[in-house]
Amino acid sequence: MKLKVTVNQTEYEIDVEVQEEERPGLGPVIIGVNAGANPIPTKASVPAGSANAISAPLAGSVSRILVAEGDAIEAGAVVLVLEAMKMETEITAPAAGTVGRILVAPGDAVQGGQPLVELEA
Repeated sequence: MKLKVTVNQTEYEIDVEVQEEERPGLGPVIIGVNAGANPIPTKASVPAGSANAISAPLAGSVSRILVAEGDAIEAGAVVLVLEAMKMETEITAPAAGTVGRILVAPGDAVQGGQPLVELEA
């Protein structure tokens, strides 16, 4: 590549070799989830449980409690709803039983693995 350079009002013509740097290209840009093939659900039903307690599968805040102490519940029944990142997650009972104690209240912040409801056999 030839360049003209002026220094103190004197023009010089110089040859310059330019080496191109290889720049890493951008990866593919995907708009939407699976290009719109599978829409994101606004609710998810997640079974969460341990030996005698139903635990939070993720961190969030308690939106609604749908059972009361002493209620008999079936396996898969929705016990409460957690809200995380503006998404509601229905927490279901892993097995049939009776609600012993409710350990949280609406509006409480919970961490993943935290017990929410104790069950009696």
